[in-house]
Amino acid sequence: MNLDQLNFHHLFYFWRVAKLGHLTRAAEELHTSQSAVSAQIRQLETRIGDALFAREGRRLQLTDTGQLVFAYAENIFGLSQEMLGRLQGRSAGITRLRVGSVATLSRNYQENWIQPLLADPAIVLTLESGLLEGLIARLVQHQLDVVLANETVPADPDRPLHCRFLGSQSISLVGPARRWQSQTLRIPEDLDGIEIALPGPRHALRAQFDALCATAGVSPRLRAEVDDMAMLRLIARDSGWLAVVPEVVVQDELRAGVLVTVGRSTALQERFYAITTPHRHRIDVLEKLMTHAPQA
Repeated sequence: MNLDQLNFHHLFYFWRVAKLGHLTRAAEELHTSQSAVSAQIRQLETRIGDALFAREGRRLQLTDTGQLVFAYAENIFGLSQEMLGRLQGRSAGITRLRVGSVATLSRNYQENWIQPLLADPAIVLTLESGLLEGLIARLVQHQLDVVLANETVPADPDRPLHCRFLGSQSISLVGPARRWQSQTLRIPEDLDGIEIALPGPRHALRAQFDALCATAGVSPRLRAEVDDMAMLRLIARDSGWLAVVPEVVVQDELRAGVLVTVGRSTALQERFYAITTPHRHRIDVLEKLMTHAPQA
């Protein structure tokens, strides 16, 4: 079969059915009938000379040929989505950069990371926040250019991703200056019974901190656990409790003297990553940001 004999409309219908795993849902999405979708796929199978789906009960399963065709269709239509995403809202001389960041990532770190772009009139930024899995789904669909995260993503041959390490920082124990000025505590040895605010269970730091305390036989008095770093910053500033945070989260309060560092632990590290797709349009400003990441 020659390339001019391949009907990309048929291939697109096949891709949506394979992606959704269900003929009815694909027909609804495509605003057509199941019979029309089935007819398109049968014509594609005739052109290819092999079956693409095998029915198992009420579900369609990809055949070996179907899996091969689907892998190529993912690249073809994935790049098409990326092209549309890049063109959408584009004007002459303007570069749009779409950045997602996990909800548990410090907004101060994100701002520090994009700081070189803020004075550039040729850059338009789109900034989104959410759960890592949802952001990765949007990245794979080329609706985002990069995802900033404080954890890596598991390797998945069906969803190849590039995960670039940007840097790391030690974690600090901070408290209001009016109460904790000139005091020093060891982490975790001196925290038994101490009122404390911690990152929530979804934060990569939390498991590290809990393991450190368990090993030392120390039980701080938990007063708050907070996923959102902006809220943890406010609690650290206003509650009177100590808080375990990356210093970048409270950098402004530390500079102003509202908060002080009571202790640090090199055993606790927050790591920062930039996650991208391997088949992506190269954006020069993004490449520079990933190469010259700011020190946390």
